[in-house]
Amino acid sequence: MLFYYKALTRAGQQREGSVDAPSQDAAVAAIQHKDLIVVSVKSSEGQSFFEKDLSLLNRVSLKDVVVLSRQIATLFEAQVSALRVFRLLASEAENPTLRKKLSQIGDDIQSGMSISQALNKHPSVFSDFYVSMVRSGEESGKLSETFVYLADYLDRYYELASKTKHALIYPVFVIVVFFGVMIGMMTFVVPKLAEIIKSGGQEIPVYTKIVLAISDFLVNYGLFALLAAMIGGGAVWYYTKKGVISFSKFVLAIPVMGTLYRKLYLSRISDNFYTMLSSGIPILRSVEVTASVVGNDVYEKILLDVHEAVKGGSSLSDALSKSGEIPHIMIQMVKVGEETGNIPELLHRLAIFYKREVDGAVDSMVALIEPIMIVVLGLGVGVVLAAVLMPIYNIAGSI
Repeated sequence: MLFYYKALTRAGQQREGSVDAPSQDAAVAAIQHKDLIVVSVKSSEGQSFFEKDLSLLNRVSLKDVVVLSRQIATLFEAQVSALRVFRLLASEAENPTLRKKLSQIGDDIQSGMSISQALNKHPSVFSDFYVSMVRSGEESGKLSETFVYLADYLDRYYELASKTKHALIYPVFVIVVFFGVMIGMMTFVVPKLAEIIKSGGQEIPVYTKIVLAISDFLVNYGLFALLAAMIGGGAVWYYTKKGVISFSKFVLAIPVMGTLYRKLYLSRISDNFYTMLSSGIPILRSVEVTASVVGNDVYEKILLDVHEAVKGGSSLSDALSKSGEIPHIMIQMVKVGEETGNIPELLHRLAIFYKREVDGAVDSMVALIEPIMIVVLGLGVGVVLAAVLMPIYNIAGSI
């Protein structure tokens, strides 16, 4: 259980932080072990709804971690001590949540923890990949170089993720506008025109009856449909988080979009391997950590199987070849790397290759989606208008 505390140093300086302990008494003992005078200790479960809500609003974004990693790398290269680095960055951080976490990390380092141990207490900010990299840097004595590797890697990761995310903004916006326009027409415009059509006494075409039926349903049961959709969405989200439902295979099967995400995951795998192996992390640990951060259940399962195969004595290339989702070019590059003893460099080239592939796929997708969305939006609105206006024109013509 996590406990938040306020305490004083022997010199009278105020300290705030968190400690993980099985009980409040154990938390107090852990705080006193840091040579602090305890002022108050509160369980995280005792936080109010508004306190938890505000912490969510002030979450630490990937961009914050990218900038932070670059700052840490620069300060370590300047031979600034670890404690001074985190104290300085805590005082300069604009994000309140990040400022608090950096302050806690500084407190933990001051109490004798290693940097990796201190970072590991904040998994919402520093991933398993991040902590493993830092631990490797501590063990090899190349901490400054490790943070440079991390900063470069996160820059590449952020750039790739941002480009992919931004590419989806336009189609999502168009889809939202499309449904907004259609619902607005069906609930406000069509019902008024329906009165004119029904009062004309003429035979109503089938396609017009379908549009009027949809309009009546939205007017009479729209709120119930919205409520059912929200409940259904909540249920899907809940069971997805529980692992009962997985969209990983579905995402990879979507035309165009699936190809983009497949290349994105392969780029992430290659870059993770390159970064971790270059930092001296063993292959087994690199595969295990990459599986936890790849972000797709299909590739996570593949990498966990690869981990077991390598653990059993298989080479990395042979283990990767057992999956149909891993392309032949990646297997061959890894095999050549094993034969030449230079796997990291070849994986680096592969990561660059897949990054270019993702860039090309994003550009192609945007170029393809824009005209399709515009045509679909125009057709949808046009069909609805034609369905309700044609009978009106017939009525006007018969007068």
